[in-house]
Amino acid sequence: MSRNKLLLVLLGSGLLAGCAADYLNNYDTMTLASGDSQKANQLLQTVDPYNPASNNTKIEGDGARSVGVIQRYKVPPPPPPTTNMTVNVGPAGTSTQ
Repeated sequence: MSRNKLLLVLLGSGLLAGCAADYLNNYDTMTLASGDSQKANQLLQTVDPYNPASNNTKIEGDGARSVGVIQRYKVPPPPPPTTNMTVNVGPAGTSTQ
């Protein structure tokens, strides 16, 4: 056997041994998803899982109100006017009491 073939056989057997190690581990613990198989099977067998109201494409609405919303979106209202606020400020170096 050539050296390349021997290396390939050893590499392949090492990979297979690593995969088989998981199957040989037998644990006495339970997973977080155990115990819910009946509910999972019921959900898989559900014919139509959606709400029947989800097929209603006719959404009631007021056209005038929708137009007003769109116009306010396109042309936002002007910002509120700024107010000047004066704080008691005296000349430098003087104190007001």
